[in-house]
Amino acid sequence: MYIVVEGEDPGFNIFVNGRHLARYESAIEELALRLGVRPLLEFFSADENSMLLLIEEGAGNPELLPRLPPPQWYTPDDGLRTVTALIAALEDDLHQLGSEGPAVLEELREYEVVLQKAAARGLRWHLAVSWQ
Repeated sequence: MYIVVEGEDPGFNIFVNGRHLARYESAIEELALRLGVRPLLEFFSADENSMLLLIEEGAGNPELLPRLPPPQWYTPDDGLRTVTALIAALEDDLHQLGSEGPAVLEELREYEVVLQKAAARGLRWHLAVSWQ
């Protein structure tokens, strides 16, 4: 899972390593629901570029591309509410997700930095998924 920021070039590095977040998505969703915040996957939206990447990876259907709805964009503050709640919960109990808790926490902190920068610039965002 990775962050897409609205616009061609947001003026900062948006790279995040979301592999552990993707691997533990079900457990993270349960944790988010227990914390009363939106699960990360609720911020997913497929834009044309993301779909083209999925198709290149062999995971998307090229016939759906012309019927793809416009991407949904979210405010960084909405995402930060979820990310900061998850960070706090993992800081309280780092191994509640098992031995990968530290890696998940590190990725959440990467998300937090990108979302803070997007908020400072007034840019919206969404999550996308890569199958590689």
